[in-house]
Amino acid sequence: MPTQRETEISGTVCESVPNSKKNSLIRIKSEDLFQLKREIEIEHAGRIYRLQLTQSNKMILTA
Repeated sequence: MPTQRETEISGTVCESVPNSKKNSLIRIKSEDLFQLKREIEIEHAGRIYRLQLTQSNKMILTA
């Protein structure tokens, strides 16, 4: 069963962006990803990463 956090993220609108005839990318708007926050955690391969927005509105990913 998904956690509340997974449920919130799963409600994010994603769109497919054609990359080539064989591949396509998924585009997620940062506003949807951050949901009015300045920092989020991303779990990947058993590790937690932190994605932050800086004061100049740039993104920094750290382990």
